[in-house]
Amino acid sequence: MNTLLLAPELFGSEGGVMRMLRLYLKAACELAVDGERVGFVSLNDGLIDPSSLRRYTNDHLGRWKACRRGKLRFIGASLLMGRRSRRVICGHIGQLPVAWALSRLYHGVSYYLVAHGIEVWRPFSRLEMAAIQGATGVFCVSDYTRRLLRERCPLAEDRVAVLPNALDPFMIPGSVGARGSGPPVVLSISRLSRSDSYKGIDHLVEAMPALRSVIPGVRLRIVGRGDALGGLQALATRLGVGDAVEFAGFLSDAELETEFRRCSLFALPSQREGFGLVYLEAMAHGRPCLGARAGGVPEVITGETGVLVEYGDVAGIVSAIVDAIRREWKMEPLLAQAAAFSYQHLLERLGILLSRFERSSNAEPNQ
Repeated sequence: MNTLLLAPELFGSEGGVMRMLRLYLKAACELAVDGERVGFVSLNDGLIDPSSLRRYTNDHLGRWKACRRGKLRFIGASLLMGRRSRRVICGHIGQLPVAWALSRLYHGVSYYLVAHGIEVWRPFSRLEMAAIQGATGVFCVSDYTRRLLRERCPLAEDRVAVLPNALDPFMIPGSVGARGSGPPVVLSISRLSRSDSYKGIDHLVEAMPALRSVIPGVRLRIVGRGDALGGLQALATRLGVGDAVEFAGFLSDAELETEFRRCSLFALPSQREGFGLVYLEAMAHGRPCLGARAGGVPEVITGETGVLVEYGDVAGIVSAIVDAIRREWKMEPLLAQAAAFSYQHLLERLGILLSRFERSSNAEPNQ
């Protein structure tokens, strides 16, 4: 086994991190050459659907293990498969100490970290610091994340690279059309958990009374589930907009495609997005986006593809949504921005970075 991917989860949920790690698995398999094998160990996955596995792998896939949330099973499987690997890609800092241990136990093992966002926007423990400093390279999803990571862990500039997230090729619509007639719909997709209150869903709900006074028929459609749902429903009722705020719950990928097609604007005024893959998914459907001027979002939303507001500025959200709904957006820039973050770009950039990092690592003892 030449490349081993360590992941918190790959197929058990539909969050942005999981979507991206599936693409890393796909890319590792496609970058493998004759005789090379790719494996993975997933902490939280249980049973994995064979058709889903085939979609993101090829004949280079070797051994793999889904550990059903068992940390000891995860460590054991990683140690077993790591001894036959020369490269370990760690999909989250939570598993990085295991990758660090593999490099200490087995000669010739290099490892890499994928830094997604808020999980590395904080001080690190001593073990985490040692594990980051021992990595051959770090892939950051945005320049913002790269800057914050290096502020907290002083790594050489050439060991930390920006590798933006990419659209899942299986999530790109076959065709894109203008929205049909009817009242405008503002769509938001997010986890609705109290721990993710920074997503700004409550600010969208709070904007609805003023928004309805300007655009009477406008609706806010919220897709997602979590322990904050009841509070958000109560907020909409208390503000007198319960009939204009719809909670759709969890939806499949096919159902999400329908939601994107029906909406006028996608909105997620989040304060702490490392990148914001969902904005690109909206753009791939030809829909403009509203985001907060925070985190990595300004690296995704441009003046031709959406609007940015200050986080928590409800009046600003109202004004931006009104302007966005009334504006005639050109389809070409939206689709071009989505295309700029294609899986093919991720594949090519990952291959280049791995080669560069490994050449640099091999040259270090002779310097």
